[in-house]
Amino acid sequence: MATTKIGTHINAPRATVYRLLVDPDSVKAWMVPDGMVSEVHRFEPEEGGVFSITVTKDETSDAAKTVPPHHAYYGRFLTLIPDERVREVLEFVTETPDMAGEQTMTFVLADAAGGTDLEVLHEGVPPGMTLDENTRAWQVALAKIVALAERGTVD
Repeated sequence: MATTKIGTHINAPRATVYRLLVDPDSVKAWMVPDGMVSEVHRFEPEEGGVFSITVTKDETSDAAKTVPPHHAYYGRFLTLIPDERVREVLEFVTETPDMAGEQTMTFVLADAAGGTDLEVLHEGVPPGMTLDENTRAWQVALAKIVALAERGTVD
């Protein structure tokens, strides 16, 4: 299992960014690949709280022709320090052995030049995903969270 680390600057206060990390409607909007839609089934943003999310291809997008019909994952929150850190562990629901296993995501927020620096450490990237694929997926997600924080929409 591999690890990736990626970050971005967001022109918004840490409190805004933190809220986007722990609000189910926000997570539904930003933590989804392009061409797919997300459904949050359960989301308990407290230490030890659990979440369950399904990501389904948007039949109207070009991705509908090239990606699997859906992905599901579940996990739990390990650490929640308001405006500073979110650490969670998740696992895909899969029959594909090279996509199985626990993954840990740590989001760290820091004050920086009129906004927030957000860093994501993704540990346990499954062998079925290359580090380049994982980095590209995080770039898309981070661009969406920046848009949500700065404009209030990912569109």
